[in-house]
Amino acid sequence: MDPIEISIFSSRLEAVCDEMGAVLRNVAFSPNIRDRLDFSCAVFDRAGELCAQAAHIPVHLGSMAFAMASVVAAMQWDEGDMVILNDPFLGGTHLPDVTVIAPLFVGRRLVAFVVNRAHHADIGAHAPGSMPISRSIHEEGQIIAPVHLMRRGSLDG
Repeated sequence: MDPIEISIFSSRLEAVCDEMGAVLRNVAFSPNIRDRLDFSCAVFDRAGELCAQAAHIPVHLGSMAFAMASVVAAMQWDEGDMVILNDPFLGGTHLPDVTVIAPLFVGRRLVAFVVNRAHHADIGAHAPGSMPISRSIHEEGQIIAPVHLMRRGSLDG
């Protein structure tokens, strides 16, 4: 393989991650995302291996890389799907950091996943805000195991 072509392709994937972050920031209502920039974006291959990431929050990106392979393998994927999770036992960080995963298809072939993880202000803890004083993880808020948020482009209710 030509090293110049590999470098160009790598830069393009990183630019995709940067653009994902710019769009997320621009559409966010949350000051955690819009103002504090507490989010991260990455692209993974179809097996859940990290391909590219933006220069966002290192702890998000490091833990995301460990989580993706098992989450990708455990779910059925169709075009238009989105899976949401925040479970720290499955590679999350803490409960307010919610991850959204969407598959990318070319034709009918799954080729990659686009992923973002963003810090949300309230995840249902007994105290307002995103960092309650807790004795157990169950007091911190809602644990979201990997679940489809969208299936084939429609909300999964």
